Amino acid sequence: MSVRRRSWTSPAGEQKEAWVVDYRDQYGHRHIKTFDRKKDADAYHDTTRVDVRAGTHTAPSRSVTVAEAGKLWLTSATNAGLERATLAGYQQHLKFHILPLIGEVKLAQLTVPMARVFADQLAQDRSASMVRAVMRSLGAVLADAQERGLVAQNVVRNLRRGRRNGSETRTARRQRGKLKVGVHIPTPAEIGAIVGHLEGPRRPLLLTGIFTGLRASELRGLRWSDIDLKRAALHVRQRVDRYQKIGPLKSEAGERTIPLPPMLVNTLREWKLACPKSDLDLAFPNLVGRPQALTDIVRRSFQPAQVAAGVVNARGRAKYGGLHALRHFYASWCINRRVDGGLELPLKLVQARLGHASIQMTADRYGHLFPSGDDGSELAAAEKALLRSVSQSGQREKGAF
Repeated sequence: MSVRRRSWTSPAGEQKEAWVVDYRDQYGHRHIKTFDRKKDADAYHDTTRVDVRAGTHTAPSRSVTVAEAGKLWLTSATNAGLERATLAGYQQHLKFHILPLIGEVKLAQLTVPMARVFADQLAQDRSASMVRAVMRSLGAVLADAQERGLVAQNVVRNLRRGRRNGSETRTARRQRGKLKVGVHIPTPAEIGAIVGHLEGPRRPLLLTGIFTGLRASELRGLRWSDIDLKRAALHVRQRVDRYQKIGPLKSEAGERTIPLPPMLVNTLREWKLACPKSDLDLAFPNLVGRPQALTDIVRRSFQPAQVAAGVVNARGRAKYGGLHALRHFYASWCINRRVDGGLELPLKLVQARLGHASIQMTADRYGHLFPSGDDGSELAAAEKALLRSVSQSGQREKGAF
């Protein structure tokens, strides 16, 4: 690696001078970069030498723009068979958030400080969750480019590496807040009122959501062949995405078996006789046997059921917006103590019932709903049992003498 002066005479007879940095990168490829001033050439020489030794240098001639790298990333995602909804989300991140700000920047010019500035720009008029999602997508773009040899380092991965997963995750949880019964989670009384006012086709559909905790996509993709009425069990094996496409579950943990209470079994047995015919064997199809649209279920079934039951907000509209509220209720029902009308299941079993990929996900989302085990009545009972045990032990020791 060297810096040398280059002199020549122009066609007009003028003497010209430039400074050339001649070097080989970490892959052994030779590169030449020309500067008007020796000061600039020396600075480039020094920084490049450090980057080459660290294996993080990408020559400008081999670099592409963020926009070009984004197109390659989307191609990789498409070839990997990702779901249409996932690809649409990635395209939106690029089109509306990444490309308008740094689309023309070459990957070789991206630095950790530039990534920090980009994140700050996003935060000016976007939510914290959107900023995190866009930064993850940018990191994925750079990771894909890194595998293609188009950039040597992923500046997003280096951004606050030691603290990002910890402090920012805690910040996200604080901003999101805990799920609250009566706010995000229907109360048992509200569910009781809704169940009491269910009738027609909406009754088996919503009862299944209430007493199984299925995701909306899983509920819409449920088949009769997945329901064992004799054994009172339901098997989750497929889902319907937002584009009405039937496909596999997103994770292995999503495939699970859920026991059914007697009321739901009887309701489903009756519904099976009246259910519209479906070549897809769907348990809750529309009138032509195809999957129901999620918006139709919410607007024509769930929200009217709430209004009929008096579960409304201050404006007299349905209190809970989407079907995920029923999933939250099911989680709370699994957790609640038996004396309070719940199932009192351990955390690991709650995870399995909900189909979460990790127990940490279940604990983060619903851990605060578990009984603390240290309320006054339980403490008094534990104290009484302990003292009784100590007293009996002392009496046995005296009898031994």
